Amino acid sequence: MTPSRDGIQDVALRVAAAGDVHIRDSNRDEVARSFRALEGEVDLVLLAGDLTTHGEPAQAELFAEVCRDLSVPVIAVLGNHDLHMGRGDDVRRVLEEAGGVTVLERETTVVEARGVEVGIVGLKGFVGGFGASNLPDFGEPQLREVYATTTADVAALDEGLRAISMCPFRIVLLHYAPTADTLEGEPVGIWAFLGSDRLAAPILEHVPDLVLHGHAHAGAFEGRIGEAPVYNVSVPVMGRDFWVFELSSERRPTTPIH
Repeated sequence: MTPSRDGIQDVALRVAAAGDVHIRDSNRDEVARSFRALEGEVDLVLLAGDLTTHGEPAQAELFAEVCRDLSVPVIAVLGNHDLHMGRGDDVRRVLEEAGGVTVLERETTVVEARGVEVGIVGLKGFVGGFGASNLPDFGEPQLREVYATTTADVAALDEGLRAISMCPFRIVLLHYAPTADTLEGEPVGIWAFLGSDRLAAPILEHVPDLVLHGHAHAGAFEGRIGEAPVYNVSVPVMGRDFWVFELSSERRPTTPIH
């Protein structure tokens, strides 16, 4: 617990989170309704990637439309679906310019809510596996490039958590999973493609208040990395449009609201 947490005992922040929304023409109205229902109910909206279905800028436009009228900050990372067409830069530009969404990739942002600063480290993350099934830094150049990408993610996550260390509340926002806890329910044979526990090292060291990810549609909702709570907020896992976490100085995410 950082020194700057003193004096915020009476502050309770409500954070709405979701991942794997996969917006498209057929569900645009449903997604819009779910976002409108947040107005006046939460202080911050966090999106854990796969906002679009195929990473088309037109789908990003749909998402921007449902975000632009919210009066609270919306922070997002992109997921593998958002990058599928190789137009991730365009997707990000549309979300930021047309929707007012802050998109993070190995970056941090600090927002103010209810008079306190909330520091957020955001990155997509990447694959690599867990425990004895971790991909090694050995072999063909293509495999070593995968390892190097995750290495860069780990370094960025560590640097980001250091940068926001004095914020009263600190959140990690990912797409890929940093722990196998939230993959239970997915076939073990595909876990290496759902995330990497190499991402856990900075989380274990810095102990953020909340870690969110998506991607694992058949995984489990809740896990831990040391003392840090981890939640898989993929919409198929949650069975609802958003999960609302209440953050207080006691660091307990609490009751969901519909």
